Amino acid sequence: MSEHLCREGHCGETIGRRTVMKTALGAAALFAIGANGGVNGVAYAASLSKTQRDAMTPEQVLAEMAKGNERFRTGKPMQHDYLAQKRSSAEGQYPAAVVLSCIDSRAPAEIVMDAGIGDTFNSRVAGNVVNDDLLGSMEFACAVAGAKVVLVMGHTACGAIKGR
Repeated sequence: MSEHLCREGHCGETIGRRTVMKTALGAAALFAIGANGGVNGVAYAASLSKTQRDAMTPEQVLAEMAKGNERFRTGKPMQHDYLAQKRSSAEGQYPAAVVLSCIDSRAPAEIVMDAGIGDTFNSRVAGNVVNDDLLGSMEFACAVAGAKVVLVMGHTACGAIKGR
């Protein structure tokens, strides 16, 4: 299992770029966040609150992400009330994870992971290859904003990887 950047009591510490990359690469997989409910036809209408996100362990975040990906894979995603999620996150955002994924139009992280507005910070670049700008954003997401998991999401038939 991968390292997690923002374990309890360590989110305010300075994290080296190599540690961020090791963590990101160690967490490579497809998952999704579904921590707020949305089962049995009930619309998923709220973004994560600070209290909800802070109560989650990195392992719980990953477990919720796995459930969301399974919903997507089986064609049973939650109903999302995106306008309600937008309103509930207007005063602040508390994503549980930061996702680095490819810019490929066939693999949008939020949809593939059945995540709602406010659940994840998302960075997309061809071939999901990190540069200094993306790395700085990922560091911010963990060290300042409190994301507990870094996830690097790959996909099949990636033209950016094939073209290298």
